[in-house]
Amino acid sequence: MISGKTTLIAHLGYPTESFKAPMIYNPWFDKQGIDAVVMPMGVKAEDYADVLASLFRLTNIRGALVTMPHKITTLSLVDEATPTAKIAGACNAILRRPDGTLVGDQFDGAGFVRGVQRKGRELKGARVLVSGNGGVGSAIAASLAAAGVAEMALFDSSPASSEALAGRLRTHYPALRVTTGSIDPAGFDLVVNATPLGMKEDDPLPFDVSRIAPATFVGEVVMKSEYTPLLRAAREKGCAVQVGTDMLFEMIPAYLEFFGFGTATPEELRAVATLAY
Repeated sequence: MISGKTTLIAHLGYPTESFKAPMIYNPWFDKQGIDAVVMPMGVKAEDYADVLASLFRLTNIRGALVTMPHKITTLSLVDEATPTAKIAGACNAILRRPDGTLVGDQFDGAGFVRGVQRKGRELKGARVLVSGNGGVGSAIAASLAAAGVAEMALFDSSPASSEALAGRLRTHYPALRVTTGSIDPAGFDLVVNATPLGMKEDDPLPFDVSRIAPATFVGEVVMKSEYTPLLRAAREKGCAVQVGTDMLFEMIPAYLEFFGFGTATPEELRAVATLAY
């Protein structure tokens, strides 16, 4: 029940139809007796800076979840960003401090990596390919580097995005071998689709699945459906996979701590979630 005392967490992005977070956070808040609500708010890119500034003048807002297409822009709109957000080049969380200043953080990459590790995959020394080097792809790349991967290949439809991310990775992880420009998944231990491909059933596959070995782990960020065409094709080859919502459930405990709402395990969150696809 929303009351006059309810704390607001905005969920900012556009379009909002595929948002899953309200169906996870809000049942959890209900179960825990926490008077807070995650509210989806559709904001187009051209309006985002003005809307964000106005939104955080509300007296009952604690923070915001940020998703496409605003994660990169948010980095320049907060008063302070964590090192993780700076490396990723994007923010997906904003906290308003008591003095009104805004701090931005980034949990996409941590959620993805924690999910892979909980499935028993060793990332230290691994070879990885990340396709899509915008906000979520950059965050995943930053966390994979922190997890100790040995080699990372980056690909994006905008080569400049790949080169910029490669530069940030080399600055913070000089021992990491970083290459750009190839989307060939052959020979990698982990391949990641961090593009929107898969949001529509008729989208082309983000990788040539015939070049993916059965031992390769395939990770997805698209949450439009649980098993995207990429993941279905990868499973048919015998690959272990990670669905997009795994990343979400793994990162939510970090979000809850960030916003001061305690913590939870992914299993506890899944038990009460009311996800619909």
